[in-house]
Amino acid sequence: MTSNAAGLAALSICESMLLSLTDLKIIDQAEAVSILEDAFAAHRGAIADATAPQAHQDAADVIDRIIKGKNSVRHG
Repeated sequence: MTSNAAGLAALSICESMLLSLTDLKIIDQAEAVSILEDAFAAHRGAIADATAPQAHQDAADVIDRIIKGKNSVRHG
């Protein structure tokens, strides 16, 4: 298994869960975006003190792309 496999699987699962929660009207689109923005902010905030700041920057970049709709499991 590659070192990125677990992270990619987790990303796909979490994004699919957010999409399902919005499809089922458990949360609305604004709440899904808010969840992503919180995760983005957490990674951005961790950069300064991290032993591996690039990993947090990369994670923040991926989350930002999802927020902007450029990296989603499905579009709709």
